[in-house]
Amino acid sequence: MTARFAGLPLDRHRPLVMAIVNVTPDSFSDGGERLDPVQAIEDGLRFVEAGADILDIGGESTRPGSLPTSPEDELKRVLPVIEGLARQGIGKGKGRSLVLSIDTRRASVARAALDAGASIVNDVSALRDDAAMLPLVAERQADVVLMHRRGLPENTFAGPAYGDVVEDVRAFLLERAAACEAAGLPADRIALDPGLGFGKSVAQELELIAGAGRLAEAGYPVLIGCSRKSFIGKLTGIAKPADRDPASAWLAVEAVRRGAALVRVHNVVATRQALAVWAAMK
Repeated sequence: MTARFAGLPLDRHRPLVMAIVNVTPDSFSDGGERLDPVQAIEDGLRFVEAGADILDIGGESTRPGSLPTSPEDELKRVLPVIEGLARQGIGKGKGRSLVLSIDTRRASVARAALDAGASIVNDVSALRDDAAMLPLVAERQADVVLMHRRGLPENTFAGPAYGDVVEDVRAFLLERAAACEAAGLPADRIALDPGLGFGKSVAQELELIAGAGRLAEAGYPVLIGCSRKSFIGKLTGIAKPADRDPASAWLAVEAVRRGAALVRVHNVVATRQALAVWAAMK
């Protein structure tokens, strides 16, 4: 039987692409581009046309140094977009192999998003920031992405040094996955994200991409989100995040080659092209 996540097949020859749809004024790469829900919906549909499998809707920036958004503001940003995309036939129960994800660390936002048509809860805190989040996803049997992060977004680089960064991150994520299973969430509803850009050095982030296979050894699909991240800028000297798409696409291919099952990206076209060429060369 083919392994699946959020109802989508996990296929090494066609990895899943999660497209980033930020509806925030202050995200590091595309903040302010989609404050109008109509624009966000149009962009989401364009990403689907380009080959995205999942649309990840986020209403709170989690870039390093960002300040918290109120739950009310977060809901005002994301709900019209999720509802609009659901009306276009995207989301659970719509008979299409396209999935909506809510990028949030708040249970109230996740609950409303699930009600509106989202299937996945993508939580940068691995369900730790809000005590109500774990019971919610277990109750709703939602698919979840658990991300490793040190500190809060406003101080995400705080914390002691790692030993073996891959093993340290792996141990944390497996502990969180075990907590989900203990709460009643099946293992096949869980994906792991090592949290590139959240409290790691450039060298450690490269180690985590190279170590995607080690992270996947426990059987959970691994999601890598390296798109336009600051470590690419440090490696290439490219200051503008949107100009980092070629390197981002290459790293997406490398992450998949190393064992990732999903990649989270801003530029779906470039990523799909790079993955298609890689698959043809295998």
